[in-house]
Amino acid sequence: MAKLGKRTRAAREAFAGKDDLTVAEAVALIKANSNAKFDETLEIAMNLGVDPRHADQMVRGVVGLPNGTGKTVRVAVFARGPKADEAKAAGADIVGAEDLMETVQGGTIEFDRCIATPDMMPIVGRLGKVLGPRNLMPNPKVGTVTMDVKQAVEDAKGGQVQFKAEKAGVVHAGIGKVSFDEAKLIENVKAFIDAVAKAKPTGAKGTYMKKIALSSTMGPGVSISVDDAAGH
Repeated sequence: MAKLGKRTRAAREAFAGKDDLTVAEAVALIKANSNAKFDETLEIAMNLGVDPRHADQMVRGVVGLPNGTGKTVRVAVFARGPKADEAKAAGADIVGAEDLMETVQGGTIEFDRCIATPDMMPIVGRLGKVLGPRNLMPNPKVGTVTMDVKQAVEDAKGGQVQFKAEKAGVVHAGIGKVSFDEAKLIENVKAFIDAVAKAKPTGAKGTYMKKIALSSTMGPGVSISVDDAAGH
């Protein structure tokens, strides 16, 4: 077994035996033990009682974090004419139509969020196999297929986070930088959990939120009390 580094070992010891913490306790613990050489991201993982292979149990949505993510989001927009100009003016990093489709088909994906006007969807639809697995496919349910390109770009740049349940019913997201004030991180955590709670699908049976864990990019995870997180 690989030998653990001093930093990893110290972090694991600090976290040992600590489970079911309040959001505030977990954030404080992670901040106190985050000592990587870069500003780590606070990550959340939620185990949900759903099987996303069934359409009526799919969990997906979007949430505007009150304090942003601290991450620079690169935004691509599929649009033509005035809407393309609107996207550029709003701060989109890449704007195009068929030319952008060819770039993506060629394997160059230099963006974190993809937005499209409805008339572009026949073009974007051809990229499903490329964008789908990366959770980049524009979708009207999360506001990325829209005529209001300006608002969509501003939302993406302003700290909006998309979430989607993966195969095992896990929702995972980065929700801020560890360098943020504790109060701001706590607000972000609770806003994200609220959004996932509101996205509970009609087909969900039994316990919806089974487990919630927080971690930093390089650090161990700690479970937080579902009752505290959901009942604040």
